Amino acid sequence: MDFEWVAIALGDVTWITLAFALGFLAKQINLPPLVGFLATGFLLNYLGFTSGETLQKLADLGITLLLFTVGLKLNLSVLIRPQVWSVTMIHISVLIALFGVAIFVLALVNAPLFAGLDLRLSLFIAFALSFSSTVFVVKSLEDKGEMKSLHGRIAIGILIMQDVAAVIFIAASTGKLPSPWALLLFLLIPLRPVFNHLLQKCGHGELLIMYGLVLALGGAELFELGGVKDDLGALVMGVLISTHAKSSEMAKSMLGFKDLFLVGFFLTIGMTGQLSLEALIIGLLLVPFIFVKSAFYFALLTRFKLRARTALLATLNLTNYSEFGLIVVAIGVANGWVDGEWLVVVAIALSASFIVASWLSDRDDYIYSSYRHFWCKFQRRERLADDLLLDTLGATIVIFGMGRVGSGAYDKMRKLHGETVIGVDFDAELIKRQRSMGRTVLQGDPSDADFWDLIEQDHKFKLVMLALPNLQANLDALAELQSISFPGRIAAIARFPDEMDRLEQAGATAVFNFYTEAGAGFAEHVETQNRG
Repeated sequence: MDFEWVAIALGDVTWITLAFALGFLAKQINLPPLVGFLATGFLLNYLGFTSGETLQKLADLGITLLLFTVGLKLNLSVLIRPQVWSVTMIHISVLIALFGVAIFVLALVNAPLFAGLDLRLSLFIAFALSFSSTVFVVKSLEDKGEMKSLHGRIAIGILIMQDVAAVIFIAASTGKLPSPWALLLFLLIPLRPVFNHLLQKCGHGELLIMYGLVLALGGAELFELGGVKDDLGALVMGVLISTHAKSSEMAKSMLGFKDLFLVGFFLTIGMTGQLSLEALIIGLLLVPFIFVKSAFYFALLTRFKLRARTALLATLNLTNYSEFGLIVVAIGVANGWVDGEWLVVVAIALSASFIVASWLSDRDDYIYSSYRHFWCKFQRRERLADDLLLDTLGATIVIFGMGRVGSGAYDKMRKLHGETVIGVDFDAELIKRQRSMGRTVLQGDPSDADFWDLIEQDHKFKLVMLALPNLQANLDALAELQSISFPGRIAAIARFPDEMDRLEQAGATAVFNFYTEAGAGFAEHVETQNRG
């Protein structure tokens, strides 16, 4: 494969500098950098630049790596849950019918750009608008460390089902059937032990990253050779090794590469066509309809026995339009079904929906806790076994986040204080492993207002230790502790000095920088052994 285009793309200082500048500006006003990248694309479009082959290849690689990392974190058991496949099928069907009729009515009254659309094409546009963005949701959940939470797994499961529907449509729209050689792709399944063995032998450095690229790009090439959508190959390869203990490490190692190449994808969105006032107005008018999608998501998820909070957080993540909508519309334009201006309309609606979704996602816990009585009116009395409020078992010390740091803290505190220590995490697989090692670990979420409300009524905690995967997760938990005026001690971990300041300002009584303090702990351990 020729990677010369990577060097060409990275050499274009103007585009990279502008993308950085607007991405940096977006971050300063509490929007994700991707909003700045989208704005860069629109600005470049306005200045007369077009999306060339180089930028498109960057975008394609970004999507390939994204779907590969999604596959690495995907638990297939989630997809077979009724809360995923049933909700997805019902939601898409009803939304296509609802949006399709609305668009057809606008066509009948000869509204600008809608005139000339028949019922079939109206349903086609509605189909494109029915998806939510895999790129946005994965980025949002990763940034907050919530990929393995129940609401995160439900949202990702719904997105995967939607992506499968989009891939089927894309394959059908080309009029091509998969090659007979595509049957050989099933041989990848018995080769899974080989892939896992190589993963185990890769170590922890650059070889691990290279192996990830080989699997992602190699899987994409194999599926394309078989006449199947190439991105689906990257997703499948990720799924095949997702149960390996090092899959999470590989996903983290490839995070920077994926984010870099996704910049190309966001730039291409803004450069999809000529911007006009008519397209801008229609695109912006489509934005409020994401709340119709949201309301229906929330209604369905609560009917399928999810708690109001879980349903709402999954819903807020899905409150946007999808990049797959652009791909679907692009196929319609290429086939002459719809006017090319629809690409610009959907691109504008998609970009604006990201801004709305970002604001909602950043405030999801506040939105729930502030209007909790309203949201709880919609939840059923009967709820899923893994979506119940946890019983703290009378513990006085609780450790949130049972990764390596949390596990070490648990063992030390258990040795000092005995049975009064519990661990809490929202990763079901991690909890199973922890329990198999004899640790008392419960499934829960430290930013869950329902949980802290229960604690406020009858709490016995004297010490809360926050060992969560990132700063925002720790800050969310501290906000909940402050809301109930928690009187005990609160300890939190940090990675950088500026994080320590923010955690202390948010109410942490003790902050431990595990990078700088690790050396002191190591020295103390050596001295203790010498004295012994």
